[in-house]
Amino acid sequence: MVAETTLDLVMLVDDNDTDNFISKRIIEITKFAKGVEVKSSGKTALDYLKENQNNIEKIPSLIFLDINMPIVDGFVFLYEFEKFNELVRNKCKVIILSSSDNKRDIDKIVNNNHVIKFITKPLTEIALDEIKLGNL
Repeated sequence: MVAETTLDLVMLVDDNDTDNFISKRIIEITKFAKGVEVKSSGKTALDYLKENQNNIEKIPSLIFLDINMPIVDGFVFLYEFEKFNELVRNKCKVIILSSSDNKRDIDKIVNNNHVIKFITKPLTEIALDEIKLGNL
């Protein structure tokens, strides 16, 4: 395990409860973050950010975002994310955590200014170490 600073809060945005459970456990076990906010849809994640946009402590440093979700998918989430105030946009970095291997989807999403990395599910300790080494 890489000895770096632990993040205060990260958010998981995925409609798959099993994936959320696994990701949350690996984050807790590795002490990657002190807190994990789990949202099972892009809409509930956006609502959370909207409600807390002026409370810096409730804004996650990192959002693990799935691409393929019903109604508000990863693309719509990122489009709506652009509308948040500077405080939110500057604090949150987005990592795509997806099982999708659609090259067009991947290319389209990693070219977004807020997306810093693409990770294929499941989330692993190695992937978290690489994120920390990337000096978030």
